[in-house]
Amino acid sequence: MFQKGLKDVVAVHTKIASVEGDIGELRYRGVLVGELINEHSFEEIAYFLWNGKFPDENESFTLQDGRDLPPHVKKIIDALPPETPLMDAMRTAISAYVHESFTNQSIEQQALHLTAALPVIIARHYRNANGLLIIEPDPALSHTANYLWMLTGTKPSDVHVESLETYLKLTMEHGMNASTFAARVTISTESDLTAAVTSALGTMKGPLHGGAPSAVIELLEEIGTIENIRPIIEQKLQTGERIMGFGHRIYKTEDPRSIILRDKCENLSGKDGWLDLATAAEKEIIALLETYKPGRKLYTNVEYYAAAIMRAINMPPELFTPTFSAARMVGWTAHAIEQLSDNTIFRPQSVYIGKKS
Repeated sequence: MFQKGLKDVVAVHTKIASVEGDIGELRYRGVLVGELINEHSFEEIAYFLWNGKFPDENESFTLQDGRDLPPHVKKIIDALPPETPLMDAMRTAISAYVHESFTNQSIEQQALHLTAALPVIIARHYRNANGLLIIEPDPALSHTANYLWMLTGTKPSDVHVESLETYLKLTMEHGMNASTFAARVTISTESDLTAAVTSALGTMKGPLHGGAPSAVIELLEEIGTIENIRPIIEQKLQTGERIMGFGHRIYKTEDPRSIILRDKCENLSGKDGWLDLATAAEKEIIALLETYKPGRKLYTNVEYYAAAIMRAINMPPELFTPTFSAARMVGWTAHAIEQLSDNTIFRPQSVYIGKKS
């Protein structure tokens, strides 16, 4: 059977995550993601996705060990031209993790180190590219807080850490997307984990997969104030303009990730003006979409609130897809580990449709 792009073709049985678009459910290892977010840190959920359980009460688990980049990786990052796009810099630095002290570790330990390292790599190249001094990791900070610290050189507020960490936890894993499939295809050849992750990063770079929510930020900046929401959105709908941040190719009801991010933003009401604007705008836009496009089921997607959070913490657009990738590193490595546990190389067939002599 030919299915262009392998759409709807089942190629993998997995225990890592399930995405039920018709009913709007996302589960990590059978647990609704909403039940995990408020009870567990990024580090704990990463451990859960890798191992199928949470760390024992007596088990000290952090991602701090991987924050100290090997000297040769630092040199490679520092040697890159400032204009090197971040996704290319990340791919180059990660592919350098082939030294003996790394490859002799278990694949689970390698997954931990790569997950810890990627935000450090992002921050180092970002600051180099902008002529800023390098900020070293702070062992007293969590995974998310340390990322913001290394990017800005300022200790982040609790509001910004909580907002960004919620987003990171919700985007760690999302089924058999293009980059995850790329990672599994590569590791299925019994290549190494760095090769699999490098494949995933190359796939994430493509705008059809890792596109950043820049258009949503442009919409919110155009609106500016709560009073402008209705007139601006009505004008766009009357002229047939698409409202960015609404609708999803998988979810036919509300994206569960957007619900959780909305709740988080509402809980932080009054603490950040951009989050307040985003929550107010969403309610008005949904009501107007129901009036102008009845029956279309255009619900808020995760990029809408991702945009609001990124704008609230003043994250530049060039950091959106890299930040998404830093979260998705957990999913990529979890899938690579699972693939090797019961491996069969991916080898689909093709049908020749060209000329014959």
